[in-house]
Amino acid sequence: MAERIAVGVVGCGFFARNHLSSWRDLAGEGAALAAVCDIDPAKASAAAEVFGVPRWYSDPERMLAEERLGLVDIATRMDTHRELVGRAIKHRVPAIVQKPFGPDLAACAAMAEAARGAGVFLAIHENFRFQAPMRRLIEVVKSGAIGEANWARISFRTGYDIYKGQPYLLTEQRFVILDLGCHVLDLARALLGEVEHLSAETQRRNPRVRGEDTATMLLRHRSGAVSMVECTYESRRLPDTFPETLIEIEGSKGAVMLRPGPVMEVTASGTLTTSEADAPLLPWAERPWHIVQESVFATCSHMLAALRAGRSADTSADDNLKTFALCEAAYEAMATGRAVAPRVPG
Repeated sequence: MAERIAVGVVGCGFFARNHLSSWRDLAGEGAALAAVCDIDPAKASAAAEVFGVPRWYSDPERMLAEERLGLVDIATRMDTHRELVGRAIKHRVPAIVQKPFGPDLAACAAMAEAARGAGVFLAIHENFRFQAPMRRLIEVVKSGAIGEANWARISFRTGYDIYKGQPYLLTEQRFVILDLGCHVLDLARALLGEVEHLSAETQRRNPRVRGEDTATMLLRHRSGAVSMVECTYESRRLPDTFPETLIEIEGSKGAVMLRPGPVMEVTASGTLTTSEADAPLLPWAERPWHIVQESVFATCSHMLAALRAGRSADTSADDNLKTFALCEAAYEAMATGRAVAPRVPG
């Protein structure tokens, strides 16, 4: 069996249950849930009971000081990330942080720099690129089967009531680009490479929402490829494909499409091949969330393997600065009405 790594989880709310289930299932890979923490003692104690965790805390500083953790998973809202990452670095505990990395690029850069300077592992739980359909899609593009990818559309459009489980999203001033756009922009980077500049238009289609709930972005990649990246929580079309991301990529020799189902269509050498691309249904997962839930497990597994190997995660803090810079560029492009080049700190 792999060497044991004691894992602590900070945050026991709505989405953190997927993290806790994943760490429990990764026991065979050496993960050992040692402690959980939430500022609400009732949530912390309930999570400890449900997941068989030995100890629970309501103070993250106390957990980090008293436990001998090999990894802390910070599954809290972004406005808490800077303080919690700082505490993890102070105690020299490797950390994973839920997306979005932080409220703004300056805060993200400060956390990344602090971790880099201290030599502490820091990664962002950016799980979309770890979804089973996306892993297959990335393999197809990188294999060269469609030649050089030169155009793409990446679309996440839904009317699913996400506010029921996360009501705080209604009051976020910067909303869909940070909450959802970070996912689809990260996919654009993973599939087509870094971005030269982007333009953006945003809308607030739901009067109950404070910030933008729809974003349409046009990216020019350094390779010369162009992608249209869009996200909204205000689609009213049926069937609603939540939580699937639909993608079309054209290349110099073919194309690949991720359709609802999810179903993958690959055109290569003049031949169309169709196959199912769904994620496996884990014992604790439920439809339609299973695609996201499986990706949480895959992300945690990747992070654990990277930490054990002494290397950076694919979605390390430094890598995620490039994705967050795209989010900031999108807000600036929306405000100025012009294309903006992303500015990556450092």
